[in-house]
Amino acid sequence: MPSLSRLRPDAFTLTLIATVGVATVLPCRGEAVSLFSATTHAAIALLFFLHGARLSRSAILAGLTNWRLHLTVLASTFVLFPLLGWGLRGVLAGWMEPGLLQGFLFLCLLPSTVQSSIAFTSMAGGNVVAAICSASLSNLLGVVLTPVLVGLLMHLQGGGVSGRAVGAIFVQLFIPFLAGHLVRPWVGAWIERQRKLLSLVDRGSILLVVYTAFSEAVVNGLWQQLGLKDVVLLGGLSAALLAAILVLTTLASRGLGFSRQDEITLVFCGSKKSLASGVPMASVLFPVSSVGAIVLPLMLFHQIQLMVCAVLARRYAQQGLAKEG
Repeated sequence: MPSLSRLRPDAFTLTLIATVGVATVLPCRGEAVSLFSATTHAAIALLFFLHGARLSRSAILAGLTNWRLHLTVLASTFVLFPLLGWGLRGVLAGWMEPGLLQGFLFLCLLPSTVQSSIAFTSMAGGNVVAAICSASLSNLLGVVLTPVLVGLLMHLQGGGVSGRAVGAIFVQLFIPFLAGHLVRPWVGAWIERQRKLLSLVDRGSILLVVYTAFSEAVVNGLWQQLGLKDVVLLGGLSAALLAAILVLTTLASRGLGFSRQDEITLVFCGSKKSLASGVPMASVLFPVSSVGAIVLPLMLFHQIQLMVCAVLARRYAQQGLAKEG
């Protein structure tokens, strides 16, 4: 019975599953999209403000100078992922529709997510400042590296990517973080005592990201464009890829002697792929007629990574509480 109780999903996991169900049945449409998008951005900004007010100057400097961790995250994102995607594409040639297979390789060439990587790292008790640096650096470098990798591995020539994403990262993440840190002398001690508030913002931002992302996927015809065979094959392939990355990043972290907090950062920042960056990049790099099939694997992988990493973050958090107790 104790072993069975450990397998029972916790309340947050059940809430996450319910959120996906609601997004499938009642996705946000029309004017509601703007409302939920604004709410999600506000929640993310609040999360970064709270982190900025909570973290000391020494902790921030330590995160910025943790170059071994940042290089390992980048290696996972732009070396390990592409190699696995390239190998799987060769193995699956003839088993999957060519457009979907190209899309699967494309998702392996994308940068990491920013908001969800940092939110999961925070929820799990990892190195938040390092996660901010690694995830943001991944997105900034991805503007250049992803088109280059697409050209090398997919034999396509594409244009550049708009710098709008760079500005969005600065406005949505760094400005709130900096503002929070500047007011730390006046509010830092109070925020440090509000652990429940930070946890609520962490989880709330994750649920909002899941709902808005899955709603967009459903509205854009995720289930209409994917047949049952495609869903099963892509779902299994995505799960296998994510599992391999999670295992390899965990082993790499321990082999390199990283702390538990840095391991959490590597696992979450090194295992994600950005839907927000991937869709606009696909519209620039590929013909309009093929963009739909190209982004479908990314849309499905994005949902799977959110679900799996939410459960994993909860497990890390419980382990951390157990050690403190």
